Amino acid sequence: MKVKLIIISIILLLVVVFASGCIPVMEKLGLVNPTNEEQLSPEKGGPPDGLVKVLIGFKEKPGAAQQAMVKGVGGQIKYTYNLIPAIAASVPEVAIEALKKNPNITNVELDSVVYALDAELDDSWGVKRIGAGLVHNSGNNGEGIKIAIIDTGIDKDHPDLDDNLVGGVNFVSKPSWKTPDPNKWDDDNGHGTHVAGIIAAEDNNTGVVGVAPRASLYALKVLDSKGSGYVSDVVMAIQWATENDIQVINMSLGGAATDLLWAACWLAYEFDGLILVAAAGNGGSVIYPAAYDSVIAVSATNSADELAWFSSIGDEVELAAPGEDIYSTYKDGGYTTLSGTSMASPHVAGVAALVWAVNTGWTNDDVRAQLQDTADDLGEVGWDSEYGWGLVNAAEAAGVLPPPPNEPPTVYITSPSDGSTFDSGAEIPFKGTASDPEDGDLTAALVWTSNIDGSIGTGGSFSTTLSDGTHTITAEVIDSGDETGSVSIGITVGTLITDNMHVSDINMSFDEPTTAGPNIFYTAISTVKIVDTDDVAVEGATVYGHWSGATSDTDSGVTNDSGIVSLESNKIKNPKSGTTFTFTVDDVIKDGWTYDSPLEKPSNIITY
Repeated sequence: MKVKLIIISIILLLVVVFASGCIPVMEKLGLVNPTNEEQLSPEKGGPPDGLVKVLIGFKEKPGAAQQAMVKGVGGQIKYTYNLIPAIAASVPEVAIEALKKNPNITNVELDSVVYALDAELDDSWGVKRIGAGLVHNSGNNGEGIKIAIIDTGIDKDHPDLDDNLVGGVNFVSKPSWKTPDPNKWDDDNGHGTHVAGIIAAEDNNTGVVGVAPRASLYALKVLDSKGSGYVSDVVMAIQWATENDIQVINMSLGGAATDLLWAACWLAYEFDGLILVAAAGNGGSVIYPAAYDSVIAVSATNSADELAWFSSIGDEVELAAPGEDIYSTYKDGGYTTLSGTSMASPHVAGVAALVWAVNTGWTNDDVRAQLQDTADDLGEVGWDSEYGWGLVNAAEAAGVLPPPPNEPPTVYITSPSDGSTFDSGAEIPFKGTASDPEDGDLTAALVWTSNIDGSIGTGGSFSTTLSDGTHTITAEVIDSGDETGSVSIGITVGTLITDNMHVSDINMSFDEPTTAGPNIFYTAISTVKIVDTDDVAVEGATVYGHWSGATSDTDSGVTNDSGIVSLESNKIKNPKSGTTFTFTVDDVIKDGWTYDSPLEKPSNIITY
């Protein structure tokens, strides 16, 4: 502890030296924030008699002398911290200047407000999406891991949480935090209970199941019934976690940056070895404490693995997790759906518990690296500012191999062969086979269809007559995992009128140019005529071709009763003199007809 205090005191002292004791400079750096109505007004949560809630940093661990100093300026002490060399107090506004000038004080900052980070009220899909169920099936349910939820409290009587809920502390109102009381830290907002359910709702065949359903939960209540609280309470809750062997902290809350909150998070991570996870924020840049290096900042995704519309992004984002429309436990024994990075953060906290539960000798650095290394890329390869290292993957992180994918069936048509022809009214024999890696022989389940006659048979062998025409015959089967296997062939029934057709003419022209401001756009037109061997126009033939030269697009169209189709190029803006447009016919298709394609594909060119 002495080493920790020395290090943090030196850091805070350097900040003060840099600020040169100047209030305007310190305000600019965020060390001392200007007072505001929320700080001064008792109606808005401020202390009475014009006092201002502040955090006072000292060069050494505060004791009786430091407490007397604060009381001497008319201050009322809220907390004297052990984790950091600081006191939380309410002092007269005029005393801030005197405290700031005291050589034993490193910094003075307002006790900022923090808020729960849910976006809106809207079946839980998040736990399933990150593969936590596979981990549970392997026997890992997070048992033995202590998780502190710094939030609005937890519903102490919720049937999906009561077996995992070990205890809690109320930091919202003094002095009740000193004596944990289930009637004090019970959730009067619902936010903390929702977060708790995502982390560790019990696997009890009712309600929902959390990511780590046997982890031990601790309700550290720092937010009131409206979902707001103060940094001083968050710092004290972090200190409580370090003193009570907590391994994982979840903070689905946030606000502005403060030096002493940074110090508390840094010491809890670096010296006490905790994993700290926090919501990145709902809109704009990443907020605090998530933005601190010692904290895992979590952005939110939706069920399509896209960034949720409300999620903050930035360089501090480390991981992503489901956060939109998450169904979980709620106050008064209920359940509801909420959205926010508040819902994403507990998914990561729960996975951290699963990882630690099977790697008990690991450090918090080891667990953090595992979460990063096994995350699923959703954005750019590697890290990016929206998803960090990617979507947290519980199964991979906890070392559970996913089941092999369900392979689709393999289908063969052994009779008739592709391209076969049959006389009108002929009895046509059909044979086929189907096999599946998981289900074995599925031949008896084959379903046969024709594009002309619809359903024509089932099983691996049957005979039937078909209508005249060119049929596409398909044999299909679906396995027990809903994977589909199919194969198709083409056959001809009856005597069809067939003939050869070819390109007779390709005429080139320009369409009427269009203008847009100073620009003129030109479109080339290729008029293609298709005829048979007797030079009779062929109607209903589909002509496929491509443009080259000024443009490189493709086009197709169907000939009219004169055997003609007009095909257009893309528009070209302000073509230079000598610009060429070339159209080449690639193929001509019509049922029952053969395209007499020359070795050199027919084409024509027009020059602007």
